[in-house]
Order: sequence, then structure tokens, then C-alpha cells
Amino acid sequence: MLLYKAIVFLPLIGAIIAGLFGRAIGAKASEYVTTGLMMVVAVLSWIVFINVGFGAHGEGEGMIKVDVLRWIQSGGIDVAWSLRIDTLTAVMLVVVNSVSCLVHLYSIGYMHTDPHRPRFFSYLSLFTFAMLMLVTSDNLLQMFFGWEGVGLASYLLIGFWFKKPSATAAAMKAFIVNRVGDFGFVLGISGVFVLFGSINFDTIFSAAATYVPAEGAANASDVVINLFGMQLDKAHALTAVCLLLFMGAMGKSAQFLLHTWLPDAMEGPTPVSALIHAATMVTAGVFLVARMSPIFEHSHDALTVVTLIGAITAFFAATVGLVQNDIKRVIAYSTCSQLGYMFVSLGVGAYGAAVFHLFTHAFFKALLFLGAGSVIHAMHHEQDMRFMGGLRSKIPVTFWTMVIGTLAITGVGIPGTEFGFAGFLSKDAIIESAFASELPVARFAFWLLVIAALFTSFYSWRLIFLTFFGHTRADHHTFDHAHESPKVMLLPLFILSAGAILAGMVFYGYFVGEEQAEFWRGALFYGPENHILEEAHHVPFIVKASPFIVMVIGFLLAWYMYIKSPSTPKVLATQHRALYNFLLNKWYFDELYDLLFVRSAKALGRFFWKKGDVGFIDAYGPNGVAARVVDVTNRMVRLQSGYLYHYAFAMLVGIAALVTWMMLGSSF
Repeated sequence: MLLYKAIVFLPLIGAIIAGLFGRAIGAKASEYVTTGLMMVVAVLSWIVFINVGFGAHGEGEGMIKVDVLRWIQSGGIDVAWSLRIDTLTAVMLVVVNSVSCLVHLYSIGYMHTDPHRPRFFSYLSLFTFAMLMLVTSDNLLQMFFGWEGVGLASYLLIGFWFKKPSATAAAMKAFIVNRVGDFGFVLGISGVFVLFGSINFDTIFSAAATYVPAEGAANASDVVINLFGMQLDKAHALTAVCLLLFMGAMGKSAQFLLHTWLPDAMEGPTPVSALIHAATMVTAGVFLVARMSPIFEHSHDALTVVTLIGAITAFFAATVGLVQNDIKRVIAYSTCSQLGYMFVSLGVGAYGAAVFHLFTHAFFKALLFLGAGSVIHAMHHEQDMRFMGGLRSKIPVTFWTMVIGTLAITGVGIPGTEFGFAGFLSKDAIIESAFASELPVARFAFWLLVIAALFTSFYSWRLIFLTFFGHTRADHHTFDHAHESPKVMLLPLFILSAGAILAGMVFYGYFVGEEQAEFWRGALFYGPENHILEEAHHVPFIVKASPFIVMVIGFLLAWYMYIKSPSTPKVLATQHRALYNFLLNKWYFDELYDLLFVRSAKALGRFFWKKGDVGFIDAYGPNGVAARVVDVTNRMVRLQSGYLYHYAFAMLVGIAALVTWMMLGSSF
């Protein structure tokens, strides 16, 4: 049991040491302590993954609980802080800790000139601890604490360079947008407690089936539940709760309408981008829905919404990625799009495929982000791809590792087989599941995902061609001094490259293949009528080949436009200026939200400040009373002049007034 506690709390110990004693022990010691502890945690996570997922060929324990402490006991709420270790948790431990370990190691080289390294490494480890608290939670309250801890740590990391106005604005934006989703999450937790009388997962999952009307019975529709003032039957109440929980997932995983914070998060240091976008914060929403699969599985309406939002997100983000010029923003929108794939998979009930893509995505997306950081490091912090080009001869190791990441994300492999790069196997499993699903929106989602795969191939190869091929467009001084990153930054790229190549082929059978039931052992819930993964294996070959076909088309288009005929993109942008600006400005969501919410909130604030604070409170409230007292005091002070004749005159006036009063008083 000590093993599981060590995995969760060692990052917290590292964060405390670097955060509180970093100045005393120095930057180097802070780096070595936090990174060393993360290496230990990463190794322990793989041990747990092997033991839980593959222990004794399926004869190991399906789920382990480790009690940490008694947390809250009040009224009907009895919450203990326990670590829930099952296959889903083990997968997340490997993903979070492996990527975090490599990001810590990479940051030693990337951040070597920053004077605030102890604070940076403390934030990284704190972020990791919060994520581990989230994925090991045994109840919704514990998950919420980890959920909010991740939000706090991401705010600190995105705004790490706090003297940079754009960084602080991006941190605030991420924090505020996530609060919108978190509001729904809190209501969802409250609704779960109303429905099930508990927020512990075991209690919730065991009772979830009773909220579904059985054939020929009305047990789920006869009972009326008061949920937030609405009278709902049990089935509709369950759907409402699922949608509220999904609202929280939308915020954390940057789904359509709550996506605007994700690209701006690029203002943080590049290692932060890899940590947040590859394996941790943005996958929290996917993990939430997967963990709550026992209740989502019983609400087809909620699953329909999840599928629709995921498909729109995948398509929307891919269209925006087509024209972005900042190398990190292209990869950020790619993340947003890939998260859409995961939610489509969750929505059609292919939970294993969603977690499989989460798993493989962590490797190739972290590889792409850290590779982009290596490019930025070589180009003296230049991020605009229009001022790059010709870099493959300058930084060949970075070039080849990014090509591997691109082959993984675009889906290179042999259709209909289990041979291909990581993203090929996991993404194709999602597309095939969408085609096989009987949900009304599933076929619509399928086509959006195929189109998004085409766009993904185009913008991914566009990034490679603009950055590494052709003649340099950079300043000659910058280009001449471009050099490969140090070994401490290249080693994580090698490890992630291996994951981007092998993760899909090695683990395909366990996540979505023949061994998946034995592997998951109840960590993901499939209803008795849910055979989506089996049906996905039997879709027509053209469906299986469609992602590969559009991948090739996207590659050829990018090659033609940026290698064969480099003038074509400018011509197309000029001919279709409105569409180009629409995509370049991200469908104008930021401008729309600024008009609807930001400006109106500021106007309301100014109104209350002028009319309420200045006009009323300052005039008549405590400030107003204080001001009047000061006015009276100032006038009284004038009477104390210090001159004797002034006091004599005042006494004379007083005596005259007293005599007058006595005379008039006696006459009455």
C-alpha cells in the first residue's frame, strides 16, 4: 500500500521542497530533487500498470483501495480520502507521471537561464500532485479537489512569466473559462448526491441501473425527483446530472464553446504546454466521463450530446489549425481537435477506444510540443513559422523526432491491420466506432471526424514543411546561430518517439482488442447491449481505409502548397480573404465573447462603481459619514486659532448669548 501512496505524495514533497526551500538549496538542487522524485514516481507507475492491468494474466485484483485518512463526516455525507487503483487509474498514472517526468527533465535544459527555476519546478510538481489526486479519487468530492488543484496550478504555470501582460491575461482567461465549466460540475456533484444519497463511486455505480426504465416496467418513470426545483422522473434526472458533469468536462478538456482558453495557454513556457496539453489537464474531462461511464451508459440523450459536441470540436479546431502561423498554436488546436475525437468515442460508448487515444496521444503530442520547444530554443524564441524554414540541416535530431510525431498524429499505418504508428490505431478505432454506432448523430460525427483527419494531415505536414524545408525565411544572424538542443532536452524526445511508434501496436489488443475485457476488468462499464468495439472491427474496409486515404490527400496538398508551389497559399488567401480571416481569427469566438460577456461585465461593473460606490456608498455610506465628520472637524479646527483676542471675543459672544437667553426666558 505504501507504493500507491508514494506515487501520489512524492510529487507533493518535491513541490514543497522546491517551493519553500528553493532559494536556500539553489536552483540546481531544486531541479534535481523534483526531477529525481518524478523519475521514481514514473517507474512506480509502470510497475502498478503492469501489476494491475496484466497481473497474473488477469487473475490479479481488479480494483484496490488504499485509505489515506477520514476526511469529511457531516449529516449524510461520509467521505474518506481513499486511493482507487484499477486499470483506468493505472493507465492515467502511467500517462501523467511519464509525461511529467520527461517534462521535468526537458525543463532542466529549456529553463536553464531562468532565475526563477525553483518556483517553476515547484509548480510542475504541484500540478502533477493535483492531477494524481484527481485520477486516484474514490469519490466526487476528492475528484473535485484534484480538479480545482489542477486549475490553480495551471493558472500559476500559464502565468509563470507574470511580468508579461499576455501571459497574465492568458492565465486569467484559463482560470475564468474553467470556472464556467466547474459551475456545472459542482451542480452535477450536487445532483448525484440528490439522486443517489452518496458521492462515493461504489454506491453511485451500483445504483445507476435502477434509473433506467426496464422493458414493460415503469419503475424509473413513476418516481418523481425534485432536482434543483424541477420535477423530473428518474431517467431524466440522470440525464440532467450527466449533462452537468459533462459541462465540467467541456471546460477542462476545452470542448466547443468552452475552448477559448486552450490556445492562449501557449503563453506559458513550452514545457508547460506539453504538460497541460498532452497528458494532464486537458484529459481530465475525458477521464471524468470514462470514470462515470456506469451512469453515462444509461443516458442515451447525454451520450448524444457528448458525441455531437466532440465531433463539432474535432472539426472546428482542425479548420482553425489550417491557417495558424505560431508553431505552438497549431499544435494547441491539434490538441483541441484530438480531444474531440476522444469525446466522440465516449459518446458512442467506445470507452476503451477513447482512453486508448488518450494514452497514445500523450506520447505523440508531448513529442510534438517538446520538439516545437527545441525549435524555439534553436531560433532564439521565435515561434512564427513564417520566419523559419530550412532547419532540418541545423537541428536534424529535432527534425526527425517531430516527423515521427507527425506520422503518429496523422495516422500512418496499414489499413485493416494492427500495424502502424500510435495515432493510426487509436484514431482509426474511434472513427470505426462512430460508423458502427446506432446513435442518430453518429454518422454525422463519422463524417466530421474523417474531414478533421484530412485537415489534421494538412496542417501537421504544413508545420513540418514551413519549419524544416525550403530556404530559410529567418534573420540570417538567427539562422546562422541555430543549433541542436542539449542532450537533456533530446533524451525526452527519444523516449517519446519510441512511444509514438510502439504504443499503439503494443497495447491495441488490450485497450480495444480481444484482451480488452480481461484488461479493463470492470474499470470501464459497458451495458449488456453495448457491443460497439466488436462491431467496429466488422465495418466495411473502405471505412477502415478512409482515415489513411484522407491522410495521404492532406500530405499531398501540403507538399504541393508549401514545397512544389509555395506561392499558392498566398494566392488562395487573397482570393478567399473572408474565409481566411474567419479561420485565422478562430471563427471570431474571442471577439463574440468579448462583446457578449467581457464588455457587458465591464459596463455593469462601471455602472455599479459610479452609481453605487461613488454615487451612493461614498456619499451616504461609511465613506460619506466619514467625509462629513472630517468636514465638521475641519470647521471646528478653525476656531482654535491660538490668538488670545479670538478667545476673548468668543467668550464675549457666549456671555451675550447667555444673557439674552436668560432675559428672553424670564419674560415667558
